[in-house]
Amino acid sequence: MALTITDDNFEELVLHANKPVLLDICAEWCGASNMVNPVIEQIYQEYQGKAIVAKLDADCNPITPKRYGVRNIPALLFFKNGEVVDKQIGAAPKAVVAALLDKQF
Repeated sequence: MALTITDDNFEELVLHANKPVLLDICAEWCGASNMVNPVIEQIYQEYQGKAIVAKLDADCNPITPKRYGVRNIPALLFFKNGEVVDKQIGAAPKAVVAALLDKQF
């Protein structure tokens, strides 16, 4: 299961990560977020040990989405060395998400 990120642990687990990070900013009520959930879980399984795959609930953690200008969800942010290096807004197939994550290695 993807790592749960909150506004409180974001800096430690995402910005200071020693691996690329895929952060799914989502909400339980969002249909597109629910469509992406299986993709995120598959990516999590396939990239264990190589990348951090995590989820952040935008409703419970409003600071992080605001900090990165997220206005639509799901928002997939790709971090490397503490910086956003790519993003995907809206639902996307696994091949697209994997390709974006692969660019970070």
